[in-house]
This record gives sequence, structure tokens and C-alpha cells, in this order.
Amino acid sequence: MRERATAIVASPFLRFVISGGIAAAVNIVSRIALSQIMPFSAAIVLAYLAGMTTAYILMKLFVFDQSGSSVRQEYIRFGLVNLVSLLQVWLVSVGLARWFFPLINYTWNADTTAHIIGVLSPVVTSYLAHKSFTFARKDGQ
Repeated sequence: MRERATAIVASPFLRFVISGGIAAAVNIVSRIALSQIMPFSAAIVLAYLAGMTTAYILMKLFVFDQSGSSVRQEYIRFGLVNLVSLLQVWLVSVGLARWFFPLINYTWNADTTAHIIGVLSPVVTSYLAHKSFTFARKDGQ
């Protein structure tokens, strides 16, 4: 599978962006569904976890080389990087939806627009963190 993905898209960063885009779609669709049964702020957190798990699977399969670490170790590291990203996504999403958009009278799908911008905000920093921390090869490999 990975060889085929590499043949189609040679750049690991572009494969990261595509995988992240799929995970972001899972995140956003989940948030829209969850917002029907819980507050926006809580829905962002649960949707983020769905997107994060999707991202880990796709990035392990299609983006990064084998690290030599166990799935458990990688997923814990992936989670740590994503805790930082979650804070960024939450601050941007809620800040836009609850403070900035009302300030400028922006109302068209304000929650979804804010959430999309929030989800996109940590792309470069996440890639670098996952490359150098989550999926970094163990010494000697």
C-alpha cells in the first residue's frame, strides 16, 4: 500500500497533507454530528479524537517510515503532539466562533468556518513534530 501511495505522491509532506485532509474531514463531519447532541466546545474535543485516530492510521500506513517503536509508543507520542495541536485547534475555533466572528458580524456557518480554520492551523508544526518525534527512527535503524 505504501509503495503505491509513494508512487502516486512522492513528497511525504504532500502525503501528510492528504492524510491530514481525510482526517480533518472525519473531524469536521464528526463535530457537526456531535453538535446535535452536545455543546460545540465538547463536540470539538470528541471530534478531534476521531480525526486523530484516523490521522495516526493513515500516516503510519502512507506517510512515515517504520520507526522501530511499538504501535503503543507511537500512538502515545502521536497523542502528545496532538494534545498541543488540540489546544491550538480549540483556541482558534472557539476564539473565531465566539469572539472574532461576532465582532465582525460574520454569521454564515460561523461554527463550521471557525472549526475548519482551527483544524487547518497546526499543519506545518504537526508534520515537523510527527517526523522528528512520533515516527522518528530509533537509533541504529
